[in-house]
Amino acid sequence: MRTVWWYRACGVLLLLFAVGHQLGFRQVDPAWGLGVDAVVRSMQTVSFPVQGFHRTYWDFFSGFGFFSTAFLVFSALLAFDLSRQSSEVLAHLRFLRWAFAACYVVIAVLMVTNFFAVPVVFGSLVAVGLTVAASITTA
Repeated sequence: MRTVWWYRACGVLLLLFAVGHQLGFRQVDPAWGLGVDAVVRSMQTVSFPVQGFHRTYWDFFSGFGFFSTAFLVFSALLAFDLSRQSSEVLAHLRFLRWAFAACYVVIAVLMVTNFFAVPVVFGSLVAVGLTVAASITTA
């Protein structure tokens, strides 16, 4: 399979990951129980000063969630851009290709150790795809 298809497949997976993350990261499932509702309510209502601003933990949670979605969209765009490059250009981007793959290997490990099945699958598939794409690129 050519490098272009690996990067395109990763781009599609990353876009789906971004959409799913954005739609779901602030959702609270009632099946989780009343304890979760209390925690979320507390995160949303208890405010405290941080470097001249009043914030809640919900603000931090939401901000990092939006940041993660933005990073996933950027990653998708980067994967699509890499899919458009010639093998000669990709050969010159060795550090970028491997750094991109390594970043998603770390993200896959974080998904396994801290999250649940869907992000584990997406993170792992992207990590494998980027690693394969980085390894088969030749000039």
